[in-house]
Amino acid sequence: MNAIVEAVTDRNFQIALLVSLAAIATIFTILEPLLYKDKLRERMKSVGVHRDMLRERQRESLAKKNNPRLRNASPQGMIKEVVESLKLLEVFDENAARKKLMMAGFRGQGPVFTFMAARLSLPFVMAFVIGIYVYVLDGFELESFGRLLATVGGFGMGFYLPGIYISNAVSKRQKVIQLHWPDALDLLLICVEAGMSVEAAFQKVGEEVGKSCSELSEELGLTTAELSYLQERKQAYVNLVERTGLDSVKGVVTALIQSEKYGTPLGQALRVMATESRDLRMQEAEKKAAALPPKLTVPMIGFFLPVLFAVILGPAIMTVMSLD
Repeated sequence: MNAIVEAVTDRNFQIALLVSLAAIATIFTILEPLLYKDKLRERMKSVGVHRDMLRERQRESLAKKNNPRLRNASPQGMIKEVVESLKLLEVFDENAARKKLMMAGFRGQGPVFTFMAARLSLPFVMAFVIGIYVYVLDGFELESFGRLLATVGGFGMGFYLPGIYISNAVSKRQKVIQLHWPDALDLLLICVEAGMSVEAAFQKVGEEVGKSCSELSEELGLTTAELSYLQERKQAYVNLVERTGLDSVKGVVTALIQSEKYGTPLGQALRVMATESRDLRMQEAEKKAAALPPKLTVPMIGFFLPVLFAVILGPAIMTVMSLD
């Protein structure tokens, strides 16, 4: 203990520590711009990729109509072959997995096959790793039955880990989109009342909210692309609801579909929905504020009260000890 105190109080050690911290801070300051990634640029790049994919799909559908031999053509890949040979798409419900992945921000067939392969291989990988740890390295110092239970538990944990990861990604993404959705509705209302078309309004709002919420900007950009290439505009709106999974977005999409189908005024509906979205956001904030005192009860009891008792009773205890 004395050696540690002497080392800390040594002036040479203090100078060396400050120089080291300054060097680390300088290196971090220099490398930070190189490590920074522009999320908005990546999101807009994915929108362009999705637009090109829609164009390629239309070309492939036309080519298949003209040449029936191309109907059986499909991209090759080791993961794809394994998933299809084991019929994992049928076992794990391909449609539900694709919807979940879309809501998490993963699109296309590649993430679907990767997710299926992860659900198949990860249980065995986790069981193997935990088995090596408990049997070979003698981790946790368990008995034979305990080691077996740990290995089986690792197998089950590996089976549920991909689903848990995707569910957490979906939840985080929905919270971010829900937080910025009322602001996007206000901008959309301004654009619509200014006389802009729906496609131009979506594109303009996507550009404006890109700096604060790249996820919402990406969704609006994808909707703009689908409105330009899909045969039915209604399908583009439905795809927006499926990609976000939010009730507030579903209400706006319903208003857009009804406006195009029956010619109902869109501005009034957007104004009402924007007000409801802001009220919902305020209710969520009030709910979190109301839940804060119960959450602080345990930290208060565990950390603040012992210190408070020590400050109050410390002098009295020291006085009694000095009298003895």
